[in-house]
Amino acid sequence: MPQTAIVIGATGLTGSHLVNLLLHNPAFDKVKVLMRKPVLKQRPGLESIIVDFEDEESLSAALQGDVLFCCIGTTKRKAGGKEQFREVDFNIPVRCATLAKRHGFNQFLLMSSIGANINSRFFYLRTKGEAEQAITRLGFNSMHIFRPSALLGKRDEPRPGDVFTQYLVQVFYFLLQGRWKKYRGIRASTVAKAMVAAGVKGESGTHIYESDAIKEMAGEPL
Repeated sequence: MPQTAIVIGATGLTGSHLVNLLLHNPAFDKVKVLMRKPVLKQRPGLESIIVDFEDEESLSAALQGDVLFCCIGTTKRKAGGKEQFREVDFNIPVRCATLAKRHGFNQFLLMSSIGANINSRFFYLRTKGEAEQAITRLGFNSMHIFRPSALLGKRDEPRPGDVFTQYLVQVFYFLLQGRWKKYRGIRASTVAKAMVAAGVKGESGTHIYESDAIKEMAGEPL
């Protein structure tokens, strides 16, 4: 039976690709996107739900579906500081996952980051690792964590230094070999494809995908 997908972070680089792919996948007959303000153009099968991510009551009411995809993320600079960054990259995903588990969701798919580790000395990677750990401990039947390196693609709202960063990533692409290969840049559309493929497959257990594993899941050459 077709399922209802819920997407958090639908307006981001990966999230926008993800929503488009879900809308064209017969495994899903409805795609709900949770956001703070209405910015997406309405399309058949798409339902935009305006929520306050800090209000658990309204958030809980909006989390009605089958599979939860989380692509939400920011940077410390864009967020305005460490506390604001942690609210977006830790509190929101964990809060949504907790409520989804309470509602009986069996599957959660999280876009994290290469190098995510609770013991990292870098605040960004430590926060990502802590989010992974907290959500995994909730015990979803099917948990999928994607750890891409630098994301390639055109953003609607370019971040400072994006053009230069993407240029460097592509220049050094073939220089990264062996154990460094997983740090190669990867297209956001590829990550989105892998997330949809994993969501459709719905394999039980906890799965972590980096670099080649993401491309393999997306059906793209390694």
